[in-house]
Amino acid sequence: VAVQYFARTRELVGLCSETSVPQQITSLQLWEEITKIHPRLVVIWDQVVFAVQQEYVLLGDQLLILQPRDKVAIIPPISGG
Repeated sequence: VAVQYFARTRELVGLCSETSVPQQITSLQLWEEITKIHPRLVVIWDQVVFAVQQEYVLLGDQLLILQPRDKVAIIPPISGG
């Protein structure tokens, strides 16, 4: 499973993407695993949205069943103008 970082999350992590995520996990557990590796992301925890295979997923108890080629995007806060 590929985890992709965009905008502010990319700046905080210093990576565009990385792999190796458990395949059955809740969205909140996934976030907790990612922030263990990249603790700087904690500053935006309440503003982040995930997209799994281009569909939005809120942080919570929703079980994600990820396939090996799935992509999880970590979408940072977005301000419009």
